[in-house]
Amino acid sequence: MRGVVMIIHIVKPGETLFSIANQYGVSVEVLQVNNSVSDPQKLAVGQSVAVAIPTVTHTVMPGDTLVSVANEYGTTLNQLYKNNLLLEGRPDIFEGQTLIIYIERDPVGAFQLGGYAYPFITEQLLNLSLPFMNYLMPFTYGFTLDGQLIPLNDEEMINRAKVYGTRPVLHLSTLDENDVFSTENATFILNNRNLWEVLFNNLLATMQAKGYYALDVDFEFLGRENAPKYVEFISFMRSRLNPLGYGVIVALAPKISDDQPGTLYEGHDYKGLGEAANAVLVMTYEWGYTFGPPLAVSPIPNMRQVLEYAITRIDPSKIFEGISNYGYDFTLPFVKGESVATSLSTRQAVDLAISMGSEIMYDENAMAPFFYYTKNGNRHVVWFEDARSIQAKLQLLPAYGLKGALYWNLNRENNQNLTVINSTINRSPASLL
Repeated sequence: MRGVVMIIHIVKPGETLFSIANQYGVSVEVLQVNNSVSDPQKLAVGQSVAVAIPTVTHTVMPGDTLVSVANEYGTTLNQLYKNNLLLEGRPDIFEGQTLIIYIERDPVGAFQLGGYAYPFITEQLLNLSLPFMNYLMPFTYGFTLDGQLIPLNDEEMINRAKVYGTRPVLHLSTLDENDVFSTENATFILNNRNLWEVLFNNLLATMQAKGYYALDVDFEFLGRENAPKYVEFISFMRSRLNPLGYGVIVALAPKISDDQPGTLYEGHDYKGLGEAANAVLVMTYEWGYTFGPPLAVSPIPNMRQVLEYAITRIDPSKIFEGISNYGYDFTLPFVKGESVATSLSTRQAVDLAISMGSEIMYDENAMAPFFYYTKNGNRHVVWFEDARSIQAKLQLLPAYGLKGALYWNLNRENNQNLTVINSTINRSPASLL
């Protein structure tokens, strides 16, 4: 079908990537890479295929370099990387190779983009994603109860980010050694103001030494009693960091009202934190989650409800929308307290549908793809992200006048997401201050 900003083809019975490529006059190899297709002969009925139509191409001649090609056409290295995912973010080209210089585009506007990534992200995935991103948040720095930082192996990520002009942002959280957000650690640091200076000094030293651009604070499950102190803490960090040229972002639970009950929500004062920080991430994902009932991870109506509340409390130009870059495989029937869903990437989800002979369907309300399969006598439903669902999320940016979007997370392979970004979004310059 024709999307608002690009072609999104929905696979019909009997179609292959070769027949789709012929239909639109594009390269099979490019189509395969742009959609992370494992086997061009095997597609799932209902699978989405994002089709970028080249308008200008270049055949590599002897002596050409990627820099010289970019200069010849008045474009940038990063744009060539975006148009040619086959390059995997590397400048290596060969004689006779066809490079895509320009594609058909109808962008919805210019926005800032970023993404979180664990240090174990593969170099290939990182290099593919970075040309699209203003910000990279290595996940995550913790802290001890005396204000010392728990180190992170982030040097290589930061070095790679700088190659593409992507700004590294230090992510500070209350995750403990069990990978759980510690209410106790957060309560202790928030209620011991004498430690704020110690923590600030350690943050500043690390940011200066490693070349970080900003601070991103993510304290979750704080409870109502910590809400005022959290606002003070963020205000303190901003008052110290802004004069030195560093911005401050704070992550917010997906609330829909001031008095929404629950430990996750009560500790986040939208108005107070929105005023205290330079920018906020509204975590508009995880309605479908590991221990919950089968749902889309980020249903559009739920995202809209949160954003509609958020813009009444925070200047929309300070808001980053959160975009999920993963899905879940749920076993049916759901049993509360017992069921545990498995996380998977878009590529893994599609490959699973193909291997099980499942038809991929699309929920027009949630604006998310899903499919069913049965294995070892157990019925499953898989909710994930595809070109249609990502496009729907990106279209929320102009709808609400937001600053941009941050992805959780970049460790999951999803070239289709990058293809949709390339056709949908112009990347505006990084700016938090």
